Amino acid sequence: MNQGTAVAVVTGGASGIGAACCRELARRGYKVAVADIDEAAAARVAAEIGGAAFAVDVADEASAENLAERVERALGPVDTLVNSAGVIQVPLSPETLPLSSWDQVVRVDQRGTYVACLAFGRRMAARGRGAIVNIASVAGMRSMPLHAYAPAKAAVISMTECLAAEWGRSGVRVNAVSPGYTRTPALQAAIDRGQRDVTALENNSALGRMVEPEEIAKAVAFLACDDAAAITGVNLPVDAGWLVATSWHTYKGLPGKRD
Repeated sequence: MNQGTAVAVVTGGASGIGAACCRELARRGYKVAVADIDEAAAARVAAEIGGAAFAVDVADEASAENLAERVERALGPVDTLVNSAGVIQVPLSPETLPLSSWDQVVRVDQRGTYVACLAFGRRMAARGRGAIVNIASVAGMRSMPLHAYAPAKAAVISMTECLAAEWGRSGVRVNAVSPGYTRTPALQAAIDRGQRDVTALENNSALGRMVEPEEIAKAVAFLACDDAAAITGVNLPVDAGWLVATSWHTYKGLPGKRD
């Protein structure tokens, strides 16, 4: 695949990890479609990178199908889909989490990822080529007080594996990236408001820091490119070692830096 002629679609591309993915793919020569429910914000990112903006509600099947048709008319056949559209959840007990909030998280994060995969993946399979990268989360790999978000992200990891097997013989690779605590503008704003403890976020990782959106984007771009041609059905954590570090707190925490 010649990246200079390749077309990439990024859902949730107007902000955070999605916007970082748009910038990284554009830097690598892709023609990038920035797709988001906030069309004005998508247009700002598209103008920055020389891409094209599209409005979409990923959880709505007709909207996702319409997006696939419009992108292909405007830019050509889609080689890469990055599913970054998602909503987050306030940590609440099951007794206090409104089912309306649970429904919204599952609708966007789980159903939305599947619907977008279907809209673009079936076209890729018919052409015999394509790469899909789903943004999951380490929340989908551990127990957390996120009773909608964590199961939805676990479902994203599972559907990634299912679709990788389904479409593999048709030349479509499907992988996931699971970010750890990432310094997106939304999380940074919460830190600045005093709602999140940055020290706790950093100290719970093996590397002693948070992840930057650009680091997620580089992992996504790798899985999308031909260097990863033999990789499908994987879930790649990009978490600064959060997954390997948390259990060490049972044993008085991580060792410090060696002198």
